[in-house]
Amino acid sequence: MVTSSASSLILFCLTVSLLLLLLPLPSHCADPDPLLDLCVANLTASTSSSYFPCKLPSEVTADDFVFDGLSKQGNVTNLFGVAVTTGNVLSFPGLNTLGLSMNRVDFGPGGINPPHSHPRASEIGIVIEGTILSGIVTTKNVYYGKVATAGQVFAVPRGLVHFELNLGQTKALFFTAFNSHLPGSTVLPLSLFAAAPSIPMEVLTKTYLVDEDAINAMKSKFVF
Repeated sequence: MVTSSASSLILFCLTVSLLLLLLPLPSHCADPDPLLDLCVANLTASTSSSYFPCKLPSEVTADDFVFDGLSKQGNVTNLFGVAVTTGNVLSFPGLNTLGLSMNRVDFGPGGINPPHSHPRASEIGIVIEGTILSGIVTTKNVYYGKVATAGQVFAVPRGLVHFELNLGQTKALFFTAFNSHLPGSTVLPLSLFAAAPSIPMEVLTKTYLVDEDAINAMKSKFVF
């Protein structure tokens, strides 16, 4: 004979088991599985979610799944001596909902991809040409740096500040891939000294422990 307390325990166990079966695992919550074979981005439509609305199937063409932008060398005649060519959903609509994108990064001699972060993606890169110092900084301010040459691969965890520096006196090139169709990029010097509207002067002087002349000197370097 089953007692009342035993029945309650059995019911509790069954309820918990059912909930565990019904609730999605954490790994499934970050990015829902696509419900369609394809969803080519309609870039002219407004969006309020992580994805662009899909083009009508009748409007989809083979060109939506091919992007040649990464085959072209970027112009490195700029302040940092670097050119980042993005192959994300904004330039490659076929990536919509796929959780994938790529960048091409060209360096002039001594060029730098300055400290930056990608808020929505982890990154993996492969050096094609040159000698590149790749560095990351953790949230505990621990720095990890490694020199990479052609054929070597480096990884950057999502959201961490990182950089790449061309150590050579000739051009360098690497390609990166992301687990997001729009990883985003926050470039620290531009965010701090070239924001519009500007970050209040008092914030910058107190952050860097310098006077206004020093901040204005920094800002003058980022007038484009």
